[in-house]
Amino acid sequence: MQRFGRTLVATVLAAAAVLGTGAATAAAGQVAVTGPPPGTAAWRADTVLGVALPDPATATPAEVAAFLAGLTPAGREALAVRHPLVVGNLDGAPVELRYRANALALAEERSAELAAAGDERLGGSARAAARARAERYASLAGRQILAFDPRGRGQVAEVFGDLTLAPRTAVVVPGSDIDLMSFDRAGDPGGTPAGMARALRAATGEQVAVVAWTGYTTPVGLGLDAVTEDLAVAGGRRLARFLTGLAAQRGAATVFCHSYGSVVCARAGLGPDQALGVVVLGSPGMGTGRAADLRVPVWAAERNAADWIGDVPHVSVLGLGHGTDPTDPAFGARVLSSAGSHGHTGYFAPGTASLANFAALAAGDPAAVTCTGAGQECRDAI
Repeated sequence: MQRFGRTLVATVLAAAAVLGTGAATAAAGQVAVTGPPPGTAAWRADTVLGVALPDPATATPAEVAAFLAGLTPAGREALAVRHPLVVGNLDGAPVELRYRANALALAEERSAELAAAGDERLGGSARAAARARAERYASLAGRQILAFDPRGRGQVAEVFGDLTLAPRTAVVVPGSDIDLMSFDRAGDPGGTPAGMARALRAATGEQVAVVAWTGYTTPVGLGLDAVTEDLAVAGGRRLARFLTGLAAQRGAATVFCHSYGSVVCARAGLGPDQALGVVVLGSPGMGTGRAADLRVPVWAAERNAADWIGDVPHVSVLGLGHGTDPTDPAFGARVLSSAGSHGHTGYFAPGTASLANFAALAAGDPAAVTCTGAGQECRDAI
């Protein structure tokens, strides 16, 4: 019993310490953003077309795609103008229509934040926060935004490349401390999904379209969120739906899951119709004891010596911790070389074996993959 207690304490303290950002204080628990996008009530009540619009909460991406395909271009544009936040997040909607809707939604939200920033009735910190959000929304203008949700800390998905023409697609799923304000930043770009996506696309010779998907509420700082799966379960549902919608138009993607994002990917319950395979890096565990429990191939990047995720106790006790290390041979993942990488956010750095391997998998070139050790089992085709 005493040994059990020590294990439990070690799991909470060590896993929380490394899954957060290294901040000295604990963060309050996060409330997951769930359900259909803002504006859904007005969308459901819209009768302009004389027919019921597909319910964002219940319609499948295939049903959404079929409905929109039956409209004229003018009809689709009218829906985007009237309901930008719904259409911009509507899995199954054409890519270009979502880009258009999200551009409109970002402009509307920016105007609202600028108004708040100039409202003297608000406190100084509230006005400053509004100005920061307005600046972020302005920075996204003209970019390929596939999803945008201002609720909570904000969520966004950005596309790098041409989703309609690229022969293959990849999706990057981030870990802790990432939201709309931090998914793309100048400092430590390799630690952001946008930076990872840019690096991956460049490494494929710009042949693969890559989506930086910040589509779930991530843990922040230190706390139980980082060592439990509640946020991952909620995020997994959103990821599964997103990938189903993407696959309906572009086929299954290769999914790259960083840190806590690997728990999200496991909890998404992905099948081969959604994902060609899952690649985890800097993973604290996937909440399962073996790769065979998942329905798609699993690759794991060899953990470099400077990655502090190695200090996580790979156990699961009373719902705390995320279980077996995916790089452990007992887990059964195909382990990729990450030679040249450094630190928890260094796996997408140019010149590293890990980035070269990621690019090979994303491009469907398993012969170019380098494995750890003498075995070459990680070269299995996808």
